[in-house]
Order: sequence, then structure tokens, then C-alpha cells
Amino acid sequence: MLYRLLAPYAHDFILFNLFRYITFRTGCAMATSLVICFAFGPAIIRWLKSKQGEGQPIRDDGPETHLKKRGTPTMGGLMILVSVVISTLLWADWSNTYTWTVLFVTMGFGLVGFLDDYQKLTRRSHRGVPGTVRLAVQIVISFVAVSLVTNAASPTTATGLAIPFVKDYLLPLGPLFLPFAIFVIVGASNAVNLTDGLDGLATVPVIIAALCFIIISYLVGNHVFANYLQIHHVPGAGELAVFCGALVGACLGFLWFNAPPAQVFMGDTGSLSLGSALGTVAVIVKHELVLAIIGGLFVMETLSVIIQVASFKLTGKRVFRMAPIHHHFEKMGWSEPTVVIRFWIIACILGLIGLSTLKLR
Repeated sequence: MLYRLLAPYAHDFILFNLFRYITFRTGCAMATSLVICFAFGPAIIRWLKSKQGEGQPIRDDGPETHLKKRGTPTMGGLMILVSVVISTLLWADWSNTYTWTVLFVTMGFGLVGFLDDYQKLTRRSHRGVPGTVRLAVQIVISFVAVSLVTNAASPTTATGLAIPFVKDYLLPLGPLFLPFAIFVIVGASNAVNLTDGLDGLATVPVIIAALCFIIISYLVGNHVFANYLQIHHVPGAGELAVFCGALVGACLGFLWFNAPPAQVFMGDTGSLSLGSALGTVAVIVKHELVLAIIGGLFVMETLSVIIQVASFKLTGKRVFRMAPIHHHFEKMGWSEPTVVIRFWIIACILGLIGLSTLKLR
């Protein structure tokens, strides 16, 4: 909004020239979402507590240390969603199709997560919205988003898949790109959801991934940098750096209240929306496979669940003491802070590897 209002007057007021720069607006979006979280976070937490009573249901078969978390409210993802949407609308270019697309997906998946959290709270159970219903809605939202993205993209890149470490080549997927892109968005969303099991465990890796995609979006959207790095230029994708900046600020603000001992959990409201946002950005900037590297921690958590379920159904035996894998390490005797911080370190390493693909071609 501010970009459209003030940038046209840059010739008359030199200060307004700053609004033309994506880097400036990205920093402002990050700061704005952070301030919104700090300002309204306590009120949101108090409101959630007043409405939820006993807070998020805690699994009795989980690590014993989790039992002390009873009474902690969930749906803290509302704090993130409000901050991201307001910040993005303030600082992003409203004429950019990609901005509206990623906001649509984030809010849509956030609504699915909200309904899931609501069902769990009212039923006092871990079973929320039926899995098939939730998955179907996610697929529909993703289908609409991918259709918008392919229509907005140039014909040369619309349905192509970029391969990490390979320059000047797009694997032409054609009609297969649609289900592939839907899989990326839905998969990323549910992978973050599975990772969100300990205080701060999902939040920091999301911050790391969003920081990486600030860089990737800016470079991909800039013709000069894209040519220099020999990555595929996507006109307009640079504006997603503003959205990713808002995402970083919101997650940092949420982490302030989610740090151990957590005052609030993000719930499916936050985890589903954050994962879908990362997946959508990756699809737009043609770095879907790089997301699997940067978000390798989310991939690892998801694979641990798949392996556990498959092993138990096929052999009757479990590979891990408990899945997702962060619970396995808790069952081995690792303290929650140890698991969380070590997983953060892994996320940092994977983020650096993912960024290295920009140059190593």
C-alpha cells in the first residue's frame, strides 16, 4: 500500500525514493511484523487463554516432560498470520500477482489449521478435522494458487523444474507440473506441521528458510543478478522478499512468547500456514528442489513418520522409539532444549547448503 501511495512522489520528496527499493521495504516489513507481535502478542495470548480453558490437549503417550505443559493455549499462529498479512499489505506492491497468491495460500491453510485446532479443543482430543477432508481442502487451495502462478509466469518457465547445481536448464514437466507443485505446497505445509512438536523447534527453521528465500526471491527477481548467477529470472518474484521479511519478523515475535517455557503454541493455525507459504514461494521462484535442501529438517521429520508407519504396518516393529524423530531423541534421554538447539544447528547448515546452489553451477 505504502509503495503505491508514496513511490510516485519520489521525484518531489527524495525520502520517498526509498519505497522503490525492495530491500528497504523488506526490512520495514520485518520490523513491522515484529512490532505487531510484541504489541499485540500478550493480548492475543490472554484472549486465547480465556477461550480455551485447559489449553492444547497433551498426548499421554508422549514424553513425560510434556505433561507439565498442560494448560498452555494453542492457536498462537493467529499472531503470526495477523502480523504477516498487515505487514505485507503495508509494504508490498499490491499490483504484484505473486504477493496476492502467497497471501491467499497462507490465509487459506491458516484457516484449515484454525478449524483443526478448534475441533481438537472442543473435543479435547488429538483428532481434529478428518485427514481426508483437510487434505482435500489443501489440494484445492494449492490448485488455485498453482494455476495463478503458471498463468502469471512466462511460457518458458511456467511449467519447468530447475535442477540445483545445473545452469541454463529447466526440466519440462508440462501437465505434470501442476500435481508436482501442489505436492510441494501441501507437502511443505504438513512437514512443518509434523516438526512443530517442541517449543521453538519449527519456528527457527522456518525463520532460516524464510531468510534464505528473501535472498533467493530478490536475486531471481533481478534480471542482472539472475544472469550473473545463471539462475532463471522470474519477473516480479523479487516482491516476495517483502513477504518473506514479514514472515521472519512475525516468527521472531512469536518466538519471544514461544521460548521455553512456552506461553503459547502456534498450533496447526501457524504450522500449516507457514509451511504452505514456504512451499508457494519456492514454486514461484523455481526453487522447489532447493526448498527440500533448505527445509531438510522438515523432510527428515516427515520421513521419520513415514518410515515408522510403514515399518509397523509391514513388520509390526517400530524403527524409532517415537515419531516424529524429535520425540525419538527425547525418549533416548535428550532434554527438550538439547533436541531443539541441535535441530536448529542442522537447519542452519542445510540453509547454507541450499544457498550454495545459487553459485555452484
